[in-house]
Amino acid sequence: MSSNMLKKRLQAGKACVNGWLAIPNGFSAETMAQCGWDSVTVDMQHGVQDYQSMVTCFQAMDKHPVTPLVRVPWNEPGIVGKVLDGGAWGVICPMVNTPAEAKALVSYSLYPPKGKRSNGPIRAGAYGEATPYQATANDEVLIIPMIETQEAIDNIDAILDVPGVSGIYIGPSDLGLSLGLAPRLDREEPQVLAIYDKLLAAVKKRNLFAGIHNGTAGYAAKMIGTGFRFVTIANDSGLMAQAARAAVNQTRKEAGAVAEK
Repeated sequence: MSSNMLKKRLQAGKACVNGWLAIPNGFSAETMAQCGWDSVTVDMQHGVQDYQSMVTCFQAMDKHPVTPLVRVPWNEPGIVGKVLDGGAWGVICPMVNTPAEAKALVSYSLYPPKGKRSNGPIRAGAYGEATPYQATANDEVLIIPMIETQEAIDNIDAILDVPGVSGIYIGPSDLGLSLGLAPRLDREEPQVLAIYDKLLAAVKKRNLFAGIHNGTAGYAAKMIGTGFRFVTIANDSGLMAQAARAAVNQTRKEAGAVAEK
C-alpha cells in the first residue's frame, strides 16, 4: 500500500469502520481483514499483542484492502517509531491529556524537520534507503490522540490545534472512570453525550475527525449519525465470543430439553 486509503476516506468525509485485534495471531488477523473493515487496528495497549505479533498480523493482512493501524501502549517515542517502521499507517495513543503530550506524540510520529522520528522503516520502506516512503510518510501517517479524561476534554481546543494531529479517538470506558462513572462502552448518560457533542464541535471546526470505540454495530451506526467518522466495533475476541455464545444458545434453545445444561 503506497498511500493511506483510510486517510483519503476520512478526508472525503466518509464514515470508516475499524476492526480491532486483541488476539496475537496472523490467522485471526487474516480472517478479520476479509470482513469489510476500512482499517484494522492492532491493540498493543489492552490486547494480548506484542511487537512481533503485530508484525505477523500486518503480514497476514497485507493482501487485503484494509489500512493497518496500531494502538500503542503509551505515549513513548520507542514504540511509536517502531510500530510505524513495522508498517502502521496510523497511531492511536492512549491518555493524551495536554497539548504538550499531543506535541510529543506528533514529534515521535514524524520525520524531521516536522518531528524527531528516527529513520529506519524496516517494513514500511526499504531500510536505510531514501525510498518514496520517507518522502511521503509525514503526509500519510495518521496521528490520533485518545481523549479519555476530564483534563483532555478541558484541553481539547489546544490539543486539536497542535500541528500534525489528525483527529481524536474517544475511549468511553476510561472517560467514564475519570468522571466517576462505571467503565463501559455504548454510553447513554446525558453528561457523557454532551461531552461527545462538545468534542465533535471542536473537531468539525478544524475539519478533523473524531473516532470512538463501540460495543455494538447499532451504537456505532448511531455515533456515525451524530458526526463520528471513525468507529470501532468491539474486538476480534469479543466478536468471536459473541457469535459463539449466540450459536450455542440458539442450538440449545431450539433443540429443547435434551440439549439443556
